[in-house]
Parts: sequence; structure tokens; C-alpha cells
Amino acid sequence: MARHAVLAGVGGYLPKLIVTNDDLARSLDTSDEWIRERTGIRQRHIAGADETAAMMATEAARAALRRAGAGPDEVDAIILATSTPDQAFPATATRVQAALGVARGFAFDLSAACSGFIYALAVADGMIRAGQASGVLVIGAEVYSRILDWQDRTTCVLFGDGAGAVFLHAAEGPATPDAPGVVSTHLHADGRHGDILYIDGAVGQRERPGTLAMNGAAVFRHAVVNLAAAVEEALAANRLDRSAVDWLVPHQANRRIIDAMGKKLGLAPERVVVTIDRHANTSAASIPLALAEAVGDGRIRPGHLVLMEALGGGLTWGSALVRM
Repeated sequence: MARHAVLAGVGGYLPKLIVTNDDLARSLDTSDEWIRERTGIRQRHIAGADETAAMMATEAARAALRRAGAGPDEVDAIILATSTPDQAFPATATRVQAALGVARGFAFDLSAACSGFIYALAVADGMIRAGQASGVLVIGAEVYSRILDWQDRTTCVLFGDGAGAVFLHAAEGPATPDAPGVVSTHLHADGRHGDILYIDGAVGQRERPGTLAMNGAAVFRHAVVNLAAAVEEALAANRLDRSAVDWLVPHQANRRIIDAMGKKLGLAPERVVVTIDRHANTSAASIPLALAEAVGDGRIRPGHLVLMEALGGGLTWGSALVRM
């Protein structure tokens, strides 16, 4: 019997501390106007000492399970997308598993930078279709504030911290564009461009614990081309016209990229979920956080077709179509 994954619940968590552009301008050669004009960002949330990747992921997962009306006993797997795990090992996902009281199944981390949530969603969808799991938590959680050079105005103004999660459960029948569930996912990577966005160091290297480095202009160029291709790929794979899409929930990296993708789909601005102004770029957490906000305030409703897309270091990129 064919099975497919249905998105049953979403949830998010944002740190308590809010840092505005004006706050950053007190210690950096920058301004609110400079940041807003180039990125669309007004503020970001920054994790406190007790707000780790595991803690934020756990809170987002709890919210997703509550919205789904599900309990820990219905979770077979936890896939946590993060570039900022609490430890090299054990996987942060196992810390979340313990905190939620999930006593069975399996848990692991996945690293694909800003594309991490799309990658994790694809893995979870495949596992449900293959019968390896019936209930999967897919989480994106990041604490980029701890890998930034806070004297580098070209990078530190772009990122924030947070976590978002979705709970998927199995439903009988094949995935189709008309039925609720994950319709399709599309993943790509090109390691030839790994040096335009990376962490300059690694866990375990005492001399180089790691800070984020980025060639912003190069990343922008690749994002415009590759994200447009990923959007078209998702529609073509399901023989759908652009008009079939109700909502675009993009990775929140740059307002200009977000606007360009919305125009390409012919979507009115109010049909594109934008959180970058308040959240900044939360990497793997940005799409589930944006989705949680739009579902929570009633914009995205059952029956809507949602297109998600992201590009991150690697380079990695991809798209996903989900019928709510």
C-alpha cells in the first residue's frame, strides 16, 4: 500500500532578546538605513546562555506536536537540521528526543546550512513513503550568533537565532498535488562553490573554532539562478502552473531575493511569507519559523498549496511542494 507524508502540525521558538539595527550601529560602522536597504532586516533574535540549539528545537517541536494533537509516543524519528549543534556528538536531535520523552525510534542531525530544512523534509518524506517511520519531527534550529564575527558588518547584521519544526505523519495512498501532504521535494548541491559561504574552522580545532565567512555577491548570484530553477522544477514535476501555488514560503536570506521569487511566480506580495524583517536569516530554521507564523495567524489554511525553497552553503539548494 502506497503511503505519503502529511504535515500535521507546525511550531516555532524565538529567543527572548531582540537586537535592532540601531543596537548594532552602536558598536559597528553601520546604520539601520544601510542594513534595511540592502537586506530588508530591521531586527533579529539572539539566544541567551540557556537558549541552546537543543532547547529551542525542543520548544519548537513541542509546539508542533501540540498543533498536531500528537504526543511523544507517536514520534518514530527526529531529524534536526542545524549547522550549529550543541556538541559534535551526541547529535542534538538525541538531546531533543530525551527532552520530549520520546522513548523509541531514532534521531539524528543533518547539515546542509540554510537548505537544511528542505533536505530534512525530503529525508523524512522518503522514510515515511518507504515505511521506515510513521511519525517524524523535522526541525531546523540555529544559534548563528555564536559563530559570527561581531566586528564584521558584512555578515553579523544578516543572521539571527531560532528554531522551527513540523510534525509529519503517514497517510495511506500516493502523494498527489490535490491531496494533503508533501507532494514532492527536489534537492541539489554543487561543491565547486563551497568556498563562497562557509565556516572558517571546525569543532575540534582549538586554533580555529570557526566563524562564518561569505562572499555575499556570489551567493546572491547563485541564489537568483538556482532558486528560480528549483521553483520551476517543482512545478514541472507535478505538471502545475504557477497559478496553482497559493503561498511561497522562502528561505529568509535577503528581501530582494524573496521579492524576485514572488514576482517570478506571479504571486501578489501578500501571498509571500516574509519574516526576514523581524527574524533576519535563521538559516535552517527560517522556513519552518515562517511557516509556523503564517499557519498560526491563519494566513495559510488547510487546502492551500505551499511552495518552499532555499539555498545555503555547500552550495546546497532545493524546493518542496506541500498541500496543507
